[in-house]
Order: sequence, then C-alpha cells, then structure tokens
Amino acid sequence: MKLGVICDGISRDLSHAIDVMDEFGLDHAELQFVGDHEVGDHSAAEIKEIDRLLRGRGKPVSCLSRHIFAGMTAANTPGDALHTKHMDALHRVIEMAHVVGSPLVRIMTPKKEQILWGAHGAETWNVAHGAWDAMLPLIAPAVDAARDAGLRLVVETGNGTMVNSNYTARRLIDELDAQDALSVLWDPGNNCWCHELAYPDGYEETRGGYLGHIHIKDVFVDTPRAFLTVKRMGEGQLGPLFAPIAQALKNDGYSGVISLESVYHPGDGDFEAGFRQCAPLFKQLFG
Repeated sequence: MKLGVICDGISRDLSHAIDVMDEFGLDHAELQFVGDHEVGDHSAAEIKEIDRLLRGRGKPVSCLSRHIFAGMTAANTPGDALHTKHMDALHRVIEMAHVVGSPLVRIMTPKKEQILWGAHGAETWNVAHGAWDAMLPLIAPAVDAARDAGLRLVVETGNGTMVNSNYTARRLIDELDAQDALSVLWDPGNNCWCHELAYPDGYEETRGGYLGHIHIKDVFVDTPRAFLTVKRMGEGQLGPLFAPIAQALKNDGYSGVISLESVYHPGDGDFEAGFRQCAPLFKQLFG
C-alpha cells in the first residue's frame, strides 16, 4: 500500500522531514504546516519552492491538510465572517493543490454537539436540535468548490468535531449527495474518543467507496476524565486492531495513501524521536 507521513510531525523544516522519510522509505508527503505557515498561507514563491523540493526528491503530495471549518459552531451561518474566512482559506489551499499536484484537500467540521439524534424522550430533552442540519450548508459550498476545481475533499473524523466517527462522516457525505467530491479521512485514533470501534465497526462504515485517506496513530482515551494519551504505535488501544485493519485494506484493494500521524513523543517533547519509534511498526503492518 502507499505509505506516507504528515511531514510536520517530523519537522516543519520540509527538507529535513524528507531526509527522514527517505531513511524509512516513505514516499507520500502530507502537508499541514511547512516552515512558519499552515498550507494556504504561503506565498506563491514559497509554494513554488515547496513544489520544487518535493518533485526533486520524488515525494508526491498525498493531501493538503488545513484546519478548514475547525472552530466554527452551530451558531455560524453561511457567508458570515468566520465562514467566509474559512472559504477564502479553502480557495487558497485549492490553488496550492493545483501547483503541488495534491489530489486531496482536507476539511474539518464545526465543534461537536454531543447528542445529535435520539429517541424515546431523548429527541425532546437531550438532542442538540438543529445542530447537524445547521452544519450542512456550511460544508456544501466547499464541496461545490472542489467540484469546480476538479479535486476531492476529505473530511477528517476529529475528536472534537461534528464528524467524529466514520458513521457521521458517511452520513454527511450522503446527506450532501457528495460522494463524487467528498470522501472520509479516517483517523481511527480520533474515533476512539467517541468509542467507535475501529474494526470491524468503523471500517464497515467506509465500504462502498467512501474511504479517501487514512491517518494512523495510537492512543489511549479516558473520556470520563477528559484525558488523552498518545501512545507508541502498538501500545495503545488500537494496537490489536492495526493488523486486521491493514489486512482488510489490502483485501479490499484500498488505493489511497496511509499517513503516519507522528504526534507521539517519548516524554521529552522530541516528536522526531517518537516518529522513529513508531515508523518501523507502521511500515511492517501497512507496507
């Protein structure tokens, strides 16, 4: 399968990140922060240099991952100041995607309301009425922009966003009738927070052509205490599930990229050291 890394998890110095990628034989570069800027905030000259560096080192871009729509809430409306700010950023990222040859642009979703649907009384007393429906017209213009630009969006399953599971990601795509332009960016580590079992439950939700991109990290969640621990790969609650996930992806002919999300450090803040500890198992399982 095609393997890569979110480069700034190694270093925001892209040249150094590529050096480390080469050490581990990882080919696909996912860009989030490069140098001092998030993707979408670089100058034309900076983008040209990023493209030159990546192409010269044989590193195709898998995805441009800006935090588009993150931080919005159900109180926001299409065309308001914050929505316009995010849409403007999306258009800049799309322009960068055309230069660097990225087939995918990541979006997020607004902040999570905990209970979106319910029954037998919950629909009256507990549901955040209208929160889900209010999100749809915020996302729809982004889907239209992707269609117009001839590329795909991927919506990440976040741990604090309205789409926080593969179920909600698939439901968003279906309700927007957007499978032609929007896919799931599955982050099973994030999905642990809402207790969606990564395999088989979460994986099954992506069947039928919904899966577009994958982030891999390992975690241990303590939802009652609102505490998250990033674990060395294989040592968290996803450890026993990585092998069956990898096998299912291989069996089903998954053709997208799997990015190692290097957000683990061994206790000293050294994320490159954390990457080096996780990358061998990542390659062993998913390679």
